[in-house]
Amino acid sequence: MREPRVTVVIATRDRRASLLRTLARLGGDVPVVVVDNASTDGTAAAVRSAHPDVEVLELPANTGAVARTHGVRLARTPYVAFADDDSWWEPGALETAADLLDAHPEVAVVVGRVRMAADGREDAVTRKHRRALLGRSPAGPDVLSWPAFAAVVRRDAHLAVGGFSPLLFFGGEEHLLALDLATAGWQQVFTEDVVAWHGPAGPDRPTPTRWALQTRNDVLVDWLRRPLPVALAATGRLTRRAMREPAARRALAGLLRRLPAALRQRRPVPAGVEQRFATAQRPLAQSTS
Repeated sequence: MREPRVTVVIATRDRRASLLRTLARLGGDVPVVVVDNASTDGTAAAVRSAHPDVEVLELPANTGAVARTHGVRLARTPYVAFADDDSWWEPGALETAADLLDAHPEVAVVVGRVRMAADGREDAVTRKHRRALLGRSPAGPDVLSWPAFAAVVRRDAHLAVGGFSPLLFFGGEEHLLALDLATAGWQQVFTEDVVAWHGPAGPDRPTPTRWALQTRNDVLVDWLRRPLPVALAATGRLTRRAMREPAARRALAGLLRRLPAALRQRRPVPAGVEQRFATAQRPLAQSTS
């Protein structure tokens, strides 16, 4: 029997029922590591009871997206596929991603198509990736922005750039990782042949709290890696919006608390990477005009 090449890593917190459904959909063909971000709903015990083959790491505190990197360290395979506690991979998808990574040692991330469990439609990120706005490499359309639950990563590359940032905690944390991988010379590609399903229980639109977290992190990434005029302009836009919107005020307050640490960690990316990232971040309508 062939040794597994991919480990699925799931970070979770207080989502026991959703996580158990996801684990049932993943099946038992690949090793799975669940990293529990200090849940209080009995998540770890429930997983050990229902899925004894799943490795469970219980963290003493909620570390946000950094929990995924703890899971990557535990993985004993060359590749790691992320999943959320409300997402899963289509049968055969991970073998296809591993084949692509085997064939293209210059690629660190394979990003799959995202389909929504409710109706089968594809999400906007997938539609943008398909347009190959950044061009194509032999492995597929190049990308510089992706949802973690649709990504299969080269373990050593992920760890070499430090994984997910504790400063961002959660929300848009993939942007920083994608920039760091690109700066290190790694390619990141999209493929139609790998499918991730997403079945969120909440509304399609982010809540004000989630919007504030995402927006805070988007501007933090600007300060961490992008040119100073970009960071200043983004901060100015958020400041003006904060004068009239409570969610923007929360985002701005969170940004200002973390800004000294961001400035200490600031490492602007090369101009070529910045140009490609700016292109990748354009809204779909603007990108297709």
